[in-house]
Amino acid sequence: MKVVSLVGARPQFVKLAPIAHELARRGHEHTIIHTGQHYHPLLSQSFFDELQIPSPDMNLAAGSATPALQTGDMLARLDPVLAQTRPHWVLTYGDTTSTLAGTLAAAAQNLSIAHVEAGLRSFNRTMPEERNRVVADHLGDLLLAPTRAAMDNLAAEGLADRSVLCGDLMVDCLRAVMPSSGGASAELPCFLADSPDGYLLATVHRAATTDDPQRLSAVLAALAACPKPVWLLVHPRLAARCREFGIDPVGGSLRTADPLPYRTMVAALAAAAGLVTDSGGLQKEALVLGTPCSTLRAETEWPETLSDGWNVLVPDPRDLPAVVARTRPAGPPPSPFGDGHAAAAIVSQLANRGERPVLVSRPTRRSVTA
Repeated sequence: MKVVSLVGARPQFVKLAPIAHELARRGHEHTIIHTGQHYHPLLSQSFFDELQIPSPDMNLAAGSATPALQTGDMLARLDPVLAQTRPHWVLTYGDTTSTLAGTLAAAAQNLSIAHVEAGLRSFNRTMPEERNRVVADHLGDLLLAPTRAAMDNLAAEGLADRSVLCGDLMVDCLRAVMPSSGGASAELPCFLADSPDGYLLATVHRAATTDDPQRLSAVLAALAACPKPVWLLVHPRLAARCREFGIDPVGGSLRTADPLPYRTMVAALAAAAGLVTDSGGLQKEALVLGTPCSTLRAETEWPETLSDGWNVLVPDPRDLPAVVARTRPAGPPPSPFGDGHAAAAIVSQLANRGERPVLVSRPTRRSVTA
């Protein structure tokens, strides 16, 4: 079976790792195409090194741009590559611009598309991630859902016959770096030693947060007012916007650091008193690690994380200091994301349908059952 994986951003590399290992273990042909959407070494190459992902067979070097320009550039670069490789399956992951471009490029050539992490919905179409995941699901031929809620969303949109519940690849990857003792197999970065009474980790990168100077200033002021030290891991987009708007992201409780390699990030998140983020994937990781999360958004595509107050939505940044001071939920966190064997389930689904011709008419898809 020939599989092409299209990836380009940090969360996709985490999902790719267990898939790449499982495809290799079963002897399938796997081509990895890196779009170059994330090109900072700490958000790209470090994941390939740490998680032992094979080097990409090609890097499209798309770089940064507006979503429309980035999508167009990726489409132009992907078209001849997919025409040459002609895989049995094109795997797209999550909800990034790379996902949208990969889906459109594969559909244009009538290649069979499998969407990893299908069925997520924030029900906010102003988010580019929401638009990307909706397109990926409706053009996809095999929808690999991580949770029951995702399966329900797909069924509500008439996509049940193409949907399979496989679990979440994030759990596979976390298990690979977490020893049986439950701690992460990496030491904490030395700067966290300056917070003996506990600390909060924070990430801010979405356009809705960073591209509005008033919103960004309010978020940074709220982080500075938190009752514990806050270590903000500075994404390249955040750094660029702070320079552009003349905002200093330091003061009060707020400190800054570079993005952390994956294993170190897992260790830091597991040891943190809490997480503040506008990310999607980190909400899940925090829940699995038992770290309370406060999400700087009005909605989440991961409603499972809201159980028992493990994750609290904070649309108004002024509420953040009080929210992060809440009492830690009692008991262990829920486990809605599967048993850590999502990669095996996904590769089995692909293999069971893999050796077939590429699609010639998308309206006549075969039914997909678990």
